[in-house]
Amino acid sequence: MNVLIAGATGYLGNELIKNLVNHKKIKIKYLCGNSSVGKKITDFDKSIKSKLPKITKITKSKINECDIIFSALPNGEAQIISKKLNKHNVLIDLSGDFRLRNSNNYFKWYKQKHAAIQNIKKSIYLLPELSKFKLNNYQIISCPGCYPTSILLPLVPLVKNNLIKTDNIIIDSKSGYSGAGRGVHKKFKDKNLYESMSVYGISLHRHNSEILQELNLHSNKNIKFTFTPHLTPMFRGILSTIYIDLNKNINQNKVISVLRRFYKGKSFIKIANKDTFLSTNDVMGTNKCIISVCKSKYKEKIILLSVIDNLIKGGSGQAVQNMNLRFGFSEREGIQ
Repeated sequence: MNVLIAGATGYLGNELIKNLVNHKKIKIKYLCGNSSVGKKITDFDKSIKSKLPKITKITKSKINECDIIFSALPNGEAQIISKKLNKHNVLIDLSGDFRLRNSNNYFKWYKQKHAAIQNIKKSIYLLPELSKFKLNNYQIISCPGCYPTSILLPLVPLVKNNLIKTDNIIIDSKSGYSGAGRGVHKKFKDKNLYESMSVYGISLHRHNSEILQELNLHSNKNIKFTFTPHLTPMFRGILSTIYIDLNKNINQNKVISVLRRFYKGKSFIKIANKDTFLSTNDVMGTNKCIISVCKSKYKEKIILLSVIDNLIKGGSGQAVQNMNLRFGFSEREGIQ
């Protein structure tokens, strides 16, 4: 199948290429960008050794020549692409453009009007380990954000099974600076990225809306949580620490048992032994999410740890995993 990658020169675009060049069912036909037109992909990542086309502008004719369009462009761009699709195209979007089911919420959190409201019904928010929908009914696959991936995977099984109290979940997440894209050094130019840790987006981070939408959907409740993201002096990886109150007669062993049963057969999810201390180094360069359930000094509380590589399980790897599920390929095909 022919693939076009829009936003090929960004951190996520580079990782997508590394996965797709090894995919037996895929041919990368076009790499597209804006300011990088005419350049080679090796100008941005010298570790990509395959012979690939030069960067060109995305056009409707190029879209028509391809089966699958990956968009790793900034928010708003995939909405424009979605209006140029023919009936045979599938768009796999790594931005926030189709993550929210309500266009008013998109405006509230992203501060811009949704430009393709009519296409929201053609899209599905796909965190692959949690979805049970018939995927070939959807033309647009919306990939989750990196923070929500690390948060929803440990929390959804617990809210679905009514194991925890849902009125005061505390989520503390720390990410490598690659999550902000190649413009991170301009965006955080005064933060001394390589030697300091910074908090940002308190109460206002866009991923709040996505986390709330999905937790409410899976629990049929109005979940209350506090989410605080931090930028750390490392390039990649996310560690989320989640503090939760247990329901009556629920303990640490019960939580571990439910998580293991829920993710049985899910090859990219690992539930660690209890009280295991996790590091982002445990998942670096992989599509895995590792979850650890740790005891608190209070009997009625536990602490969840969750680690992912934000560029792979939180980005390109999950996008390829979603494509594999959508087209019936082996779920692991092309994923490092």
